[in-house]
Amino acid sequence: MIGNLIVIMISSALVSNVVLSQFLGLCPFLGVSKKVETAAGMGAAVIFVITIASLVASLIYKFVLSPLDLAYLQTIVFILVIAALVQFVEMFLKKSMPALYESLGVFLPLITTNCAVLGVALNNVQYGYGIIESVVNGFATAVGFTISIVILAGIRENLEFNDIPESFQGMPIVLVSAGLMAIAFFGFSGVI
Repeated sequence: MIGNLIVIMISSALVSNVVLSQFLGLCPFLGVSKKVETAAGMGAAVIFVITIASLVASLIYKFVLSPLDLAYLQTIVFILVIAALVQFVEMFLKKSMPALYESLGVFLPLITTNCAVLGVALNNVQYGYGIIESVVNGFATAVGFTISIVILAGIRENLEFNDIPESFQGMPIVLVSAGLMAIAFFGFSGVI
């Protein structure tokens, strides 16, 4: 059991990184990765939302949708769960960390439509994960998202001090950097 959970964690965070391997959640990945502090804050919010969404979605699927033969409603139900969780995170950050709330701006409500969050909940069902496996997969996937967004933010901060050809300035060099990160993360595929 523990070995299986460790495999799920390593696979979800590094080997099948949600951003660099599955290409889910690219909007906040590219939009919020200008500063490391902001990227880390977004990563923390995504960790909370994906982990809790994985737990709640797994419980709802196992105890409500599956027994009542309503599995076809899973996407709609999961979106509602995610929207409610993001609203909770948004209210919490607005009250307790207003600076982070302001720096995240429009990208915080975008967690609701972040396909990485919904993708994890749907993958948990597709892979046949139980409740604990779903939570571990959700947490590890969110940690992988956080790792990649913080690394990209660090790269982007350092790129400001480099002499970049005019045609690569701005988003082109960010996309090239993200592509190189994806190639680097591909190296983890031999781990599992």
